[in-house]
Amino acid sequence: MPVARVGTGAVGVTGVGVGWRPEIAGIVDGLPGLGFCEVIAESIAPAAPSRGVTELRGRGVPVIPHGVRLGLGDADGVRPHRVAHLAACAVAVEAPLVSEHVAFVRGGGREAGHLLPVPRSREALDVLTRNIRRVQAELDVPLALEPIAALFDWPDDEFGEPDFLTELLDRSGALLLLDVANLYANAVNRGQDPSAVLDRMPLDRVAYVHVAGGAEHDGLYHDTHTDPVPAPVLRLLDELRDRARPPAVMLERDGRYPPMAELHAELDAIADSTGFARVT
Repeated sequence: MPVARVGTGAVGVTGVGVGWRPEIAGIVDGLPGLGFCEVIAESIAPAAPSRGVTELRGRGVPVIPHGVRLGLGDADGVRPHRVAHLAACAVAVEAPLVSEHVAFVRGGGREAGHLLPVPRSREALDVLTRNIRRVQAELDVPLALEPIAALFDWPDDEFGEPDFLTELLDRSGALLLLDVANLYANAVNRGQDPSAVLDRMPLDRVAYVHVAGGAEHDGLYHDTHTDPVPAPVLRLLDELRDRARPPAVMLERDGRYPPMAELHAELDAIADSTGFARVT
């Protein structure tokens, strides 16, 4: 299969990165070949970012604010103060881009406390596009959208996920944050072939890639971010490289942090799967 051209190299991140968390700040700071870092936007105080984040910026490591609370799929619209916070985070860390999720987090004034899947419908596309444009109007950098891992689909879905995402990116002009672990989880839980789903994704719009661990429980695959990256997810990353080598790929870890040697081994495995230089 010919390798597709990924047209997003200008976003300013390349190589292998990692999600910055206070619990592993020392390990991250000691990675000599780190390509970039991602930090949860809601954890940043724009007026005084965490010392570890500012030290990374001082080393010249790009930092991407990654939002989790905007609710781009919220029918009532995005909250102005959350949009302003994300934009301020981008300025504070001199971000080359920012990212958020294709999800809703509140409805009827109530906070869900989770990222929830939007119906893949024309009406949802209208809501998402309107909210995304509202966010883009306050940003000076590109916005990348991440499809989430979901344990259910809505009964009124009108699109498969690849077609839905392609339409959303076409409408909004946003980029794609492709999480291969999420893709794997969704495909397995829907009884689909992950490779076939990957083939239909808009890979020419990928800004960067997430990789994370997960585990199977009671017949369902859960994207936990607390388990090691399983071999099938790494193989899917190999397939992505063969189809359209992404400009950048990063490891997400959000709990049960392993010893430094294990974290280094996961980063090395990701580098080997994508052909990037090792960061350790």
